[in-house]
Amino acid sequence: MEGTLRLTPVGHIQSEFPAKFGIPRQSGLAKTKARIVLEGECGNPDVVRGLEGYSHIWLLWGFSETEGAGWNPTVRPPKLGGNVRMGVFATRSPFRPNPVGLSCVRLESVKFLEKGIPVLEVEGADLMDGTPVYDIKPYLPYVDCHPEALEGFTAQVKEKRLEVEIPEEIRLQLREQLSEAQEEALRQILALDPRPGYQDDPERIYGFAYAGMEIRFQVAEDVLTICQVYPSGKKQKDGGEERR
Repeated sequence: MEGTLRLTPVGHIQSEFPAKFGIPRQSGLAKTKARIVLEGECGNPDVVRGLEGYSHIWLLWGFSETEGAGWNPTVRPPKLGGNVRMGVFATRSPFRPNPVGLSCVRLESVKFLEKGIPVLEVEGADLMDGTPVYDIKPYLPYVDCHPEALEGFTAQVKEKRLEVEIPEEIRLQLREQLSEAQEEALRQILALDPRPGYQDDPERIYGFAYAGMEIRFQVAEDVLTICQVYPSGKKQKDGGEERR
C-alpha cells in the first residue's frame, strides 16, 4: 500500500520484566538493567562503530503487546486518575495510531558476542522483555536537552514517591535471589507506585514479575509494604492473593 512503511527490528531487548505490569512508566525513572542484542543485517560490529562515545541513546521500539488492539483519538491518562480525557498525541499511551515507543536510556557498554554480534548494555529502560527495537540513535545534549520545555498537564501531577518497607525475612529472600543493583532498582520501581492511578485500596494485594521473582505488595497511606516474594513459576503460598 502506498505510504506504508514496513519496520524490521534491529534487535530485541532483554529486560527483567516478562509482563507489562510493574514496568516504570517512563525511561530513566529507575536504574533497571537491560541489554539489546542486535540481529539480522544489524548483527554486524560496524553498525555500532563510534557508539561507545555516547553516554545515552534513543530507542525507537514497538508496543508489541498492544499491536492490533486499536486506538481512540482521546485516552484517559493514569496520572489524572483515569477520569479526564486527553488527546492521544498529548499522552504517551501505548494505544496509538502506530504502536511505536521512544525511550532515552543510559548506554553502559558495547560488547560483542560470537562473530562480532553487538550487544548494548543499558540502564533505565522501560521496556518489557522481548520488545522489538526498530532503531537506535545517539542522544545529543546540545539539541535534545531543553530545560525550558513545558510539561503540559503532567506538571499538575508530579510523580509521587512512596515509602517502601521490606520486612527482614523478605529482605533476606531478595538478597538470595537478586544482585545489589537489582534490589536497588526494585526499590526504585516500588517507590514510583506501580499501581494504576485510579486504584487506592489498602486491602488489595498487587503483584508483578521482576528478575525471576514474583513480588507481592500492598499500599496504605503512602507506604508500600512487600508482603510476599517467591521465584517466578512457583505457585503462590496460601494466604496470598493477586488482584491486578
